[in-house]
Amino acid sequence: MLKTAKNNFYTGQLSPLFNKTVAQEARNFHKQIEGYIPTPLTSLPQLAKKLGVKSVLVKDESKRFGLNAFKVLGGSYALGKLLADHLGEDISEINLKTVSEKLEKPLVFTTATAGNHGTGVAWAAREMGQKAVVYMPKGSAQASVKRIQGLGAECIVTEVNYDDTVRLANKTAQDNGWMLVQDTAWEGYEQIPTWISQGYMTMAAEAVDQLAEKGEKPTHVMLQAGVGAMAGGVLGCLVDMLGTHSFKTIIAEPAAADCIYRSGISEDGNMVNVTGELNSIMAGLACGEPNPITWPILKDCSNLFASVEDNVSATGMRILGNPLAGDPAITSGESGAITAGLLYMMANDPKGIEAAKEVGLNQDSVVLLFNTEGDTNPDRYNKIVWEGMLSL
Repeated sequence: MLKTAKNNFYTGQLSPLFNKTVAQEARNFHKQIEGYIPTPLTSLPQLAKKLGVKSVLVKDESKRFGLNAFKVLGGSYALGKLLADHLGEDISEINLKTVSEKLEKPLVFTTATAGNHGTGVAWAAREMGQKAVVYMPKGSAQASVKRIQGLGAECIVTEVNYDDTVRLANKTAQDNGWMLVQDTAWEGYEQIPTWISQGYMTMAAEAVDQLAEKGEKPTHVMLQAGVGAMAGGVLGCLVDMLGTHSFKTIIAEPAAADCIYRSGISEDGNMVNVTGELNSIMAGLACGEPNPITWPILKDCSNLFASVEDNVSATGMRILGNPLAGDPAITSGESGAITAGLLYMMANDPKGIEAAKEVGLNQDSVVLLFNTEGDTNPDRYNKIVWEGMLSL
């Protein structure tokens, strides 16, 4: 059901790529996008009491720009940086309402996605008057395809898995002179994925402000990882703003695509890829190759790696969607609820309880979670939350 491992490569070393200065630049950019407001930081006091901790706080990204997921933060910031570079301007000088008037014709941005990242790129391209072509791996939910098409983008479902779809999008971009906006990196393609991860820092910076308003300091931060782009950006921001040793970090992944976990238990701390079908309900986390831009900060500043089965995430969805009396309901999708499910296991499952001891999770703990998506696949959400699909 779950496997956990202490990170023996922990150093506490900060990353120059992810800090409060860059986070402020990204946040200033996001503030000029129409409809920007910080997403809520929701307290679940009754759940905290039930699980034996002091506080459980959920940063709810299902409220981000009406898109039901956080990914637009990275895609929009990257598009902004690309447009600024194309025009020879600094991103702080970009006016999103007039930027398209400075171009002879719209630029074409392309990406591969399991759903949410492509939605974010499509939305950002539309908001900035540009075009988007989005590739999705085989088996992608029709709801995600329709959502991307509804934002004015071309959406193509391939016959290969996520990682091979990334390669296809890259080749197509090169062949057509398009700009690839991908949230993972490889040799020779590092700058744009860095910008994407930096864009994700906005939600971390918001959370720090909201925690201060509540008079809370997190002792534990739980982050989900696919390639690790979000987890690395958020963690890098939090350790810079709150202090390296002020909290413990747990990274959670689906067992079918646990490349961060496997990298963390490797003998030398180098990245380990997972191949094959990568089948998981957590489509946004079903990625087999770690992001080399963010793996260093995850290796240096995470305390525990967790590999969990799909039913743990399904349990998290039900916990958040059907709260204890006095707690608000949170709609959380498969990739959003993995940490809530893992937190439950750390209070109720023998292996989870051992992991909780490893990171000092106790009655004085303040736990920060990030709900990275809402019900982006409504049919499956209902099957899991209403019908009990994938019970423990």
